Amino acid sequence: MIGKKNVVFGFLYLVITASLGPYMIVKMFPDMGAALGEKQVSVGRLQALKNNNFEEELEPLAVDQIARANTSGILALNKVLNSQQPIDGIKGGPHAHGNLEALLNIAAGIALCFIAVAPLFKQIISWVFIAGALMHSGMLFLLNFGMEWAGMLLPVGPWLVLLGLLLIGIAAALGFKGQAVID
Repeated sequence: MIGKKNVVFGFLYLVITASLGPYMIVKMFPDMGAALGEKQVSVGRLQALKNNNFEEELEPLAVDQIARANTSGILALNKVLNSQQPIDGIKGGPHAHGNLEALLNIAAGIALCFIAVAPLFKQIISWVFIAGALMHSGMLFLLNFGMEWAGMLLPVGPWLVLLGLLLIGIAAALGFKGQAVID
């Protein structure tokens, strides 16, 4: 069964890409949590100052004191945004796309088991799906972990995934059977 490698690859790749969720929680959320705590202190102080007509201990604040409090709040907000950026990069890139492409490989592998076309055509479809996942979400994965060279290969992946979808659509139109096919 030619689609078997796609099903196996899909499940194994899903383990890798899905594990990015716990990785983000363990490695990246502590930094974001610290930044959120710092933001809460700075912005909370600004809120208290505003509620008290910019007085502290019944004394009006000088302009430079208010400016420092505002600057502290702005920088704390910026720190939150900066700590969230790597998390968003992984969530929106290799985590989401990898999970989708893993499931796509599983679906393609199962579909290939029900398509009766030339074995070479099925092998090409099978390998195009695997290569598409590795060249798209796989390169996103490497890019997010600092391997800049992966960005050069990244554009190839989406085209391979689209090619795989086109080829399997053609193969299904030519030879989809209602039962498993022996290659």
